[in-house]
Amino acid sequence: MKKVFALLLAAAMLLAMTACGGTAPETTVPTTQPATNPPETTQAPPETTAPAVPVNVMVLNGTTGFGMANLMDAAARGEAAQEYAFSVETDASNIVAALVNGSVDIAALPTNAAAAVYNKTQGGVQVLALNTLGVLYLVTDGSVEISSMADLAGQTVYAPAQNPSFIFQHIVQANGLTDVTIDNTYAQPADLNAAVASGQVSIAVLPEPMVTVARAKNPDLVVALDLTAEWDKVSPAGSLVQGCVVVRKAFAEANPDAVAAFLDEYGTSIQTMLEDVEGTAAKIQACGIFAQAAVAAKAIPNCNVCFIAGGEMQTALAEFLNIMFQVAPASVGGSLPGDDFYYISE
Repeated sequence: MKKVFALLLAAAMLLAMTACGGTAPETTVPTTQPATNPPETTQAPPETTAPAVPVNVMVLNGTTGFGMANLMDAAARGEAAQEYAFSVETDASNIVAALVNGSVDIAALPTNAAAAVYNKTQGGVQVLALNTLGVLYLVTDGSVEISSMADLAGQTVYAPAQNPSFIFQHIVQANGLTDVTIDNTYAQPADLNAAVASGQVSIAVLPEPMVTVARAKNPDLVVALDLTAEWDKVSPAGSLVQGCVVVRKAFAEANPDAVAAFLDEYGTSIQTMLEDVEGTAAKIQACGIFAQAAVAAKAIPNCNVCFIAGGEMQTALAEFLNIMFQVAPASVGGSLPGDDFYYISE
């Protein structure tokens, strides 16, 4: 009985000490605020507009790149609708390589090269728009009188390799000429231009603006034939389409708004060029698309720069590629592209 009483007394004393602030067993101090001062509710951050998709664009120097000058200038001044990174190439093969490895999103290049890239990448690129119709002319040094295709019988005509040669070959064959020799000794237009200007070549196929450059150096040169007009005589009119702008299909599918914005700005850039030749020529030189603004300004009216998209683009380009395939299958990559080659916005 005494033991029970002693235990009850000890318990009572311990309870009294606790109630009066005496020493109690250590307890873990909570790290949160007391219930009487609850933490502030965390607000969700406000929604922000996603940053613009950076668009990497490659431009081929010369006529194919002329229409891009105003957009490049606007981007450099921070006035474009989205972020662009532009580069200018002198060799179409560099652009082809960039499209294949995915380091460029959009590029301007010859139409047959675009078809070849499509085949090389198993449908990895699409044509957004045509940017150049026919730009080829037959130039002579005046030693031979040429006023029609028939006058070329038995002659040797120098032409740059690839696209110009294939186009000229089609015109020659369609005119029934079997004894015209097409010489690709000067594979690059600039090299052939120098040979023509110096008098080493009597008859040549040259693109603008090389025609203007050559005639500035040698005023005796004569533009004998407009090969676009000659093409239209033996092929569906308007189907000579030499330049285009393409997009990687993966980029287009992932960034439809960026592609739409580019098409709007690119179309405006070309329209501005047609309305302001002198101003655009200055930008062409400043952007590194062509070295001489004065020559570019003089050549632009003969360059047939255009902006053709959608169904009209597909009709003209499909006709052109079909003809090129008949001339030389390798010129378009060995086979004709499928319908998915043509970017038709909904």
